[in-house]
Amino acid sequence: MNVGGQPVIARLIAMVKIPIVPAIGDCRFTAIDFESAGATRGKTDVAVQIGMWSWSRGQGHHDAFVSHLATDQPIAWSAQKVHGITKHDLAQAPSLLSLWPECKKRLRQAVLVAHGRGTEKRFLRAFPGHGFGPWVDTLQLGRALWPDLPDHSLGSLCDLLELTPAVRELVPDKTWHDALFDAAASMILLIHILQLHALADRDVQDLLHPDTSRWHQNRAN
Repeated sequence: MNVGGQPVIARLIAMVKIPIVPAIGDCRFTAIDFESAGATRGKTDVAVQIGMWSWSRGQGHHDAFVSHLATDQPIAWSAQKVHGITKHDLAQAPSLLSLWPECKKRLRQAVLVAHGRGTEKRFLRAFPGHGFGPWVDTLQLGRALWPDLPDHSLGSLCDLLELTPAVRELVPDKTWHDALFDAAASMILLIHILQLHALADRDVQDLLHPDTSRWHQNRAN
């Protein structure tokens, strides 16, 4: 059947917007990490530092950003022992909400990367309806790719894979549990996985819902 000289089926197909799934190598990735004040009785945990690190195959590493975050909530001793952030570091710090332009610039239209994304997703709820995502969780990938390891923490994986020197080169004078250092480490780990399994030309959905057994099979071939 023709309508206006064009088959009906062809016209219907043309009207349907079919989403284009980009290749991994065509995506912009932004890794994000928060350091927190630590959980205390009767208080909801809050962020005291944010770090973001962007990378794409075309631009390489770019748009690094780090800031302490103001809060009137005391930093728990247990948290301070981990990241070393004190109330004095937060004295002139901006609020997370005031950093919306910086977050939007780096996270909008990017594939987000985090090592254990639950904390990062929770703190980003400060921006209702932000629409950031999709997410790649390097902790999930690490557990799937190296299931026999006793420790899948970011530092342990980077040390085992000999990636820590590359992180230190990118973020000198910082160390683990600094938000920018950890964000850069998550990105370095992701890049290593992309290169190790030649994933640049695969659909990004393969990274979001990975079949790692197929990755190993392709690498073996």
